[in-house]
Amino acid sequence: MTDAAPEPAQRPAPKPAPPARASASLALRLFVTAAIVTTLVLAVTGAGLSQLYSDSVERAFDRRLNIYLKALVAEVTVSEADAEDGDLGEPLFDLPLSGWYWQVARLDSDPPAARASRSLYDHALERLDARDLEPDADGVRHGYAAGPRGETLRVAERTLDLGEGGRLLVAVGGDAGEIAEEAALFDRALAVTFGVLALALIVSALVQVRYGLRPLQALSRRLVAIRAGSAERLEGPFPREIAPLADELNALIAANREIVERARTHVGNLAHALKTPLSVLLNEADGRDDALAAKVREQVTLMRRDVSRHLDRARTAARAANAASLTEVAPVISGLVRTLEKIHAERALAFAIRVDPGVRFRGERHDLEEMLGNLIDNAAKWAAGRVEIEVFAEPAPGAERRFLRVVVDDDGPGLTADQRALVVKRGRRLDETKPGSGFGLAIVVETAADHGGRLVLGSAPIGGLRAELILPAG
Repeated sequence: MTDAAPEPAQRPAPKPAPPARASASLALRLFVTAAIVTTLVLAVTGAGLSQLYSDSVERAFDRRLNIYLKALVAEVTVSEADAEDGDLGEPLFDLPLSGWYWQVARLDSDPPAARASRSLYDHALERLDARDLEPDADGVRHGYAAGPRGETLRVAERTLDLGEGGRLLVAVGGDAGEIAEEAALFDRALAVTFGVLALALIVSALVQVRYGLRPLQALSRRLVAIRAGSAERLEGPFPREIAPLADELNALIAANREIVERARTHVGNLAHALKTPLSVLLNEADGRDDALAAKVREQVTLMRRDVSRHLDRARTAARAANAASLTEVAPVISGLVRTLEKIHAERALAFAIRVDPGVRFRGERHDLEEMLGNLIDNAAKWAAGRVEIEVFAEPAPGAERRFLRVVVDDDGPGLTADQRALVVKRGRRLDETKPGSGFGLAIVVETAADHGGRLVLGSAPIGGLRAELILPAG
């Protein structure tokens, strides 16, 4: 094994940018917010309407009680004795324990004497004058009291001062269950109505969210098309709110392309500027035949080689940064295999190729040919009789981008782990009997790193070396 060429400093492979951290869906946020607000508004509105209707039913019930109370007061005022058998025009006051009762109690006797409707039997209405209930403008108190059957009554009560006729407490009570029943019927109808309304509003919010976010989805699809190389800029009409964002993205894309083109121009200028002085030095050295001239020729040759290598890498990096080109993998491999079959025709090598249909490399054809050419050529040099090539696409863990994997196996002698670590370094050759410069695998490693990929060496199932090349897929 000859001495290795000076090993240049290796630039670490660029780390792929971490994927954007996804949070909750914007559409889901908007929909959930709209659903919660709609539900809260309808719930508060429903509770308010329910309370308003309940109060309205109660006021209507009180007006009915007031009518009976006025009729009873009128009868008592004209003739107190007539009130004992009065029905106030309502048969319910005659039905036993019907839930509708009236009562007249004398307050100036001890104990107070009381007369009541037939429906009350021998029971007495609970008095409201002992409570802290303020009478209305007509001197009537309204409140709830327990009935003779334990039911809840709504009672209207008024104190009468008849002068010489004494002081009376006149009260009329009705079953408050009618109020509760009316309110319950309204609440059920309100719940059904507001439930249907809430469902309609939520569905409407869902439609609005999906329709409103459609321009953003279209923008995302067009950005994916630009990244895939099928489009160059964001085209199409956008809403007024999104149009400025699309314009800024187009400006950013144009600026990026301008930077890449400027870098390529500078690379060409640098190549031209360096090649001329190196050519002059080499010509001057060729005119002399001494040790200094030989040293100059040696170093100039190394410098020209290094300059070419670094300029090639700069061009590759510029092309990778643009990432607008897509290259079909199958035609590239087929062309390389046909060429190598001719080169190694006397050895009758068998090439087995398995390529998933539609697999594409995100980069230019020249770069792919250079990487695959070095790998397949290396396998053909060392193979005993068979080379297997397999290409398939696979998603990258935790990322949206896809990668393609090129697996090249040969049935040659293979390499140990230590040898595999050496062969990827520039100028390292393990066997001088085989043709080559020792730069092939190192070029593959560097070019793959420029594209965000990598090369992994291992042992092939058929006995030789396995080279796995992972590259971004289109």
